[in-house]
Amino acid sequence: MFGARCLLRALRSCSSAPCPRHKPSAKLSVRDALRAQDASGERVKVQGWVRSVRSQKEVLFLHVNDGSSLESLQVVADSNCDSRELAFGSSVEVQGQLVKSPSKKQNVELKAEKIEVVGNCDPKDFPFKYKERPTLEYLRQFPHLRCRTNVLGSILRVRSEATAAIHSFFKDSGFVHIHTPIITSNDCEGAGELFQVEPPSKGKVPEENFFNVPAFLTVSGQLHLEVMSGAFTQVFTFGPTFRAENSQSRRHLAEFYMVEAEISFIESLQDLMQVMEGLFKSAAAAVLSTCPEDVALCHRVVAPGQKIRTYAKKQLFNWGADLHTEHEKYLVKHCGDIPVFVVNYPLALKPFYMRDNEDGPQHTVAAVDLLVPGVGELFGGSLREERYHFLEQRLARSGLTEAYQWYLDLRRFGSVPHGGFGMGFERYLQCILGIDNIKDVIPFPRFTHSCLL
Repeated sequence: MFGARCLLRALRSCSSAPCPRHKPSAKLSVRDALRAQDASGERVKVQGWVRSVRSQKEVLFLHVNDGSSLESLQVVADSNCDSRELAFGSSVEVQGQLVKSPSKKQNVELKAEKIEVVGNCDPKDFPFKYKERPTLEYLRQFPHLRCRTNVLGSILRVRSEATAAIHSFFKDSGFVHIHTPIITSNDCEGAGELFQVEPPSKGKVPEENFFNVPAFLTVSGQLHLEVMSGAFTQVFTFGPTFRAENSQSRRHLAEFYMVEAEISFIESLQDLMQVMEGLFKSAAAAVLSTCPEDVALCHRVVAPGQKIRTYAKKQLFNWGADLHTEHEKYLVKHCGDIPVFVVNYPLALKPFYMRDNEDGPQHTVAAVDLLVPGVGELFGGSLREERYHFLEQRLARSGLTEAYQWYLDLRRFGSVPHGGFGMGFERYLQCILGIDNIKDVIPFPRFTHSCLL
């Protein structure tokens, strides 16, 4: 405690100390340079990568990008500048004056006084060529380089903004952020497609587990959120989850990100659906507001005709077998290519924790999925079974009573009606950007037979 107080005092004294005032050239990001209101010859420094080089008799034009925006900054240099090492893909530091551009295509340009090539790039060996537009499938071969292309840059900026928007939605709504564990002894989904966690077997006693129990990479943070919902009325988590599905389809990854929330004192699916809808709308609106050019590029280049439509809610009841992807997409199309809620699934199809509707021969649970165009299921949620005896019977029928005794304890000590949902983050990005393959909306895709880098 004493050490923490000393540290805080030191930080306060550091923050109040005057900073030295020597500023030869203000360092600007490309985005800030392009947004500059006063382009009256201020000396600035910009660092980034060359996207194009064009030489005329008296003038050399460069376009430099640093990943902060889709648009590059035009750099104008004297033709006497040594341009031998200035090539597509090379990294540079440019110092000069930010001036108003005579061209209608951009507001400002950088009149270079000094250009330093920080890192060379041989255009003959570089796998991407100037003015070429490689397919997303081709780019997947180069996970270490594909982020340098316009389309992947746009996707990753949208991913960053969407992440911030999701956190902002939950914070503004009063949720507490919980860091749920990646290593767990629970199988939330009951699907059995888990990665088991064990150290190398060298020196290990046979049949001995590192944690004394079998441990796995998590498929969901839901059960841990339910623990926390006994102390906080609204909680969420946002992190990586893992599933050992032997699939290379466009819909599956072995490592993906989930947004999950749990809400206490909630008694109707309608209330839960309102939160799901609010999250979807809020995050989409924020993305459209903060990076419209990036979204437009994806719609123009990757998915022509894709639009984010306004959202009308419909409820459908499907009875019988479970829904598969083709059924989900059909329902969305049948309802006018808009997001659609499907509620109240047969009890036999769903996990033990979903609340029994006690509705006679149909015997459903209070579950809800949100289906969206092009993707199918995006959200999945339910009211949780808070009644001790109902849950005890479900666990007993599944032979899980001993393993989930702690879960029963949550119902013994101050149980409340509660519910929650999960949203696949990569599927959300596919939905708003119109990206067909889930492997293209995550920086480093992991799937069966592929773990590059």
